[in-house]
Amino acid sequence: MNDIIRIFGIQTVQYTMDILVSLPIEIYLLVVTGLFFIIQIVFYFTLYNRIMRRGKAIKSNKIAFTEEYPPLSVIICAKNELSNLQAFLPSILEQDYPLYEVIVISNGAKDESYEYLFHMEEQYPHLYHSFTPDSSRYISHKKLALTLGVKASKYDWLVFTEPNCHPASKDWLRTMARNFTPETEIVLGYSGYDYGKGWLKKRTAFDNLFTSMRYLGLALAKKPYMGIGRNMAYRKELFFKEKGYSAHLNLQRGDDDLFINQIANSNNTRVETSPESVIRIKPLEYYREWREEKLSYAATSEYYKGNQRYVLGFETTSRLLLHLFAIATLTISIIAQNWIAVGIVSAIWLLRFVVQALVINKTAKVLGDKNRYYFYLLYADFYQPIQALLLRMYRTFRKNEFLRKNSTHIA
Repeated sequence: MNDIIRIFGIQTVQYTMDILVSLPIEIYLLVVTGLFFIIQIVFYFTLYNRIMRRGKAIKSNKIAFTEEYPPLSVIICAKNELSNLQAFLPSILEQDYPLYEVIVISNGAKDESYEYLFHMEEQYPHLYHSFTPDSSRYISHKKLALTLGVKASKYDWLVFTEPNCHPASKDWLRTMARNFTPETEIVLGYSGYDYGKGWLKKRTAFDNLFTSMRYLGLALAKKPYMGIGRNMAYRKELFFKEKGYSAHLNLQRGDDDLFINQIANSNNTRVETSPESVIRIKPLEYYREWREEKLSYAATSEYYKGNQRYVLGFETTSRLLLHLFAIATLTISIIAQNWIAVGIVSAIWLLRFVVQALVINKTAKVLGDKNRYYFYLLYADFYQPIQALLLRMYRTFRKNEFLRKNSTHIA
């Protein structure tokens, strides 16, 4: 009896192998394409739709907020930002919030921003400004400026933004502060570019939106790993408890993403994404500005703890491979005149595109962004993985540019 079962098993395996060997290559390619399609769909329905789901949860009153509005300190680091301060600082000073202060630290400015801030203090009593010493060396001037701002602050809750940014509404601070629950120590908000025409503005706006869907989505999934300094808040007590930026003083950057990576966990971090809480960014005029910004974040990302960046890297790779295998499957199927395979791979690609367009554009709508992305997604899907590879190469060649030698303690 055992011999019969063994012979039957061998024959079954042999028969299966014969079938598999006889299958045309486009079928194998189709199976692999389907696998990457499933991976992509999982990411869109478990991560990238988190902001959209949060918007629905707020409308359904499923998220609890605090009704208290504790006093807070807004901290801004500015270097030669006179025009931006003139354009955007009033919108921060005129927030509808019970009690707050705005602290601007001039980081080695050589323009007339110091005189402008001195004049603005006469008009706005809750505005304060200072400057970093010219003699400070071997440390990141931005980290020093922010540390001075933190030490000068009067209140426990610290809110951070940048001089080229402005709140989307007068309720920015109120909507951020409604997340200041007793157990919360960090609040991450969304910052998006103002609407602008042109290829660079479209590209930077989409890249920013997609990056935000990633790090805010992971934070909503209780896996926070980074933040952006244009719109975030944390407790002053937490800053000093973690000794400020002392763990990474050798890096020029890291005051936002790397610091949040160091202090955030599943219990102490909340996310705010309502349109009233959004910070708008002045559109970039030159590609090199955006490239340098991306490079600086790429330089700090290698120091992140946790596996989130590897998970996101896997998503990026699977996206590129999906397109490559879909193109290969489609090409070989057309040559072989296997129209069933052509139809299936076309349906897979189209379905993924529809899901992607719906999730991304509905998320943009929830966040109050005016841009919409449809055919642009075809380009973005290919350039983003290539861009990530190029950034790694640039970072390798220019690694020393992001370091500061002989750093000293500043926190």
